[in-house]
Amino acid sequence: MTTANPSNNSDTGRVHHKECTGDALVTVKAHQNDEDITLFGSCFCPFVQRVWLAFEILGVPYKYYEIDPYTNPKPKELLEVSPKGLVPGLRFNRYTPARSLNESTVILDYLEDLAATTTKRSILPLISNPYARGLAKLQGDHVNRNLVPAFYRYLQAQTEEKQIEGGKDFHASLVGLVALLERAEREIGLGLWIPGETELGWADVMAGPWLLRAKIVLTHYRGFQLPSGDRFNGWLTRLCEHPVFKSTSSTDQLYLDSYERYAFNRPNTSQVANAINEGKALP
Repeated sequence: MTTANPSNNSDTGRVHHKECTGDALVTVKAHQNDEDITLFGSCFCPFVQRVWLAFEILGVPYKYYEIDPYTNPKPKELLEVSPKGLVPGLRFNRYTPARSLNESTVILDYLEDLAATTTKRSILPLISNPYARGLAKLQGDHVNRNLVPAFYRYLQAQTEEKQIEGGKDFHASLVGLVALLERAEREIGLGLWIPGETELGWADVMAGPWLLRAKIVLTHYRGFQLPSGDRFNGWLTRLCEHPVFKSTSSTDQLYLDSYERYAFNRPNTSQVANAINEGKALP
């Protein structure tokens, strides 16, 4: 569970993809018309996928603009919406000059508020149940503080000792998330964790992109085995097979190719990778 896969321990020089594949590409092609909001995204980025999921669940119109954040220098149009040159970013086209937002969790909050007055959809529990909303936000906070950095530390670890440590830490982050999901089920009876639940919620949007990549990338490059309990397997299957989630997911090969640079910790892989290597907070 916590060591590198011996058959995948050589850097073959794969490069990141610059265009979605599979179901995600179909969705991109369906969102090329001009809209009030343009989503700047990259096909491999989990921070983008969580925002993309929210657009699709909430039914907010958008144009998808694929961009390569690894270009040097950074594309001018990306820097105009995201000063650090990171995706996702939003451009609001009906203003002159255009307005913008960046940072995935900020964008998620914005979309939730926008949908409340337009499409009337939500990825949070009803506003009339503030405690339930608070529990959902706790789940998301755990994902950001624990699961996401643990994922990158594990994937970027190069020595067996560090990989074992990283595998344990990532597993612990999953256990912590499950505990929060079980708490929500126990106290308020909400969540995709519950068998038969079909709606995607806040925790699914926040964590799902990394769970998908763990299933594909960590399994391939680190020999990691996700928890095998019936409840966890059921939840992960419902999440990954959900039509909306699938509509924002590319083929496995795209992730295997695009994340090889992380798995072998190539120099200057990304700002996220540099932050992990330097022991800093994610940008």
